[in-house]
Amino acid sequence: MIDGRRVLAVVPARGGSKGIPMKNLRTVGGRSLVALAGDVAAAVPEIDRRVVSTDHSEIARVALEAGLDAPFMRPESIAGDRIGDWDVLAHALQATEAVDGVRYDIVVMLQPTSPLRRAADVSGTIHMLVDGAYDAVWSVSETDSKAHPLKQLAVHDELMDYWDPRGAQIIARQQLEPVFHRNGVAYAITRDCLLDQKTIKGQRTGAYIVAGENVSIDTEWDIELVEFVLARQRN
Repeated sequence: MIDGRRVLAVVPARGGSKGIPMKNLRTVGGRSLVALAGDVAAAVPEIDRRVVSTDHSEIARVALEAGLDAPFMRPESIAGDRIGDWDVLAHALQATEAVDGVRYDIVVMLQPTSPLRRAADVSGTIHMLVDGAYDAVWSVSETDSKAHPLKQLAVHDELMDYWDPRGAQIIARQQLEPVFHRNGVAYAITRDCLLDQKTIKGQRTGAYIVAGENVSIDTEWDIELVEFVLARQRN
């Protein structure tokens, strides 16, 4: 709880995954991705309730072992790969409230695919939401200048051009205004934003900037990269 508000953490972990089959049960550093999310959730004192939203019984079992609860199973209607975060979080909030008989004021989404997250950054995201009276706060990382939008190229029928015509004016990276990307560490969203505005990005959304290494897992290479970072941290 923070400032008298109950906080619900939701770990979204469906069973289907096209890029990496059963991705949420893959292990890094000897621990599954869903279990690592549960470990961090347990270390955040502001969180009152920690649940997994899944459609898969094995993921639910592993989540329970990691300290997450599984008070409901995700319906098939919101278990596909084209279902947005809002559908999953709104369902999880209302289903958990129905089971618990209490109202949760803040929902925090912890995606299992961000295994390098730190509890301090999750806490920081929640505090920024409350202290700044935001509708939502997303954790972000600064994008490497090599991947800046103004340095990207488009190719059509073997012909190349700048993705953005302004890219032709870029000579040095110092000309580039910093841009940021979602890192999946934490999304903190008010109940009103989810259920009244019906979005995870409200009218007033803040950016909690996370420093250091963060990898969002989409490919086998990402898993190898996380293993490398963890090994380096241990040494």
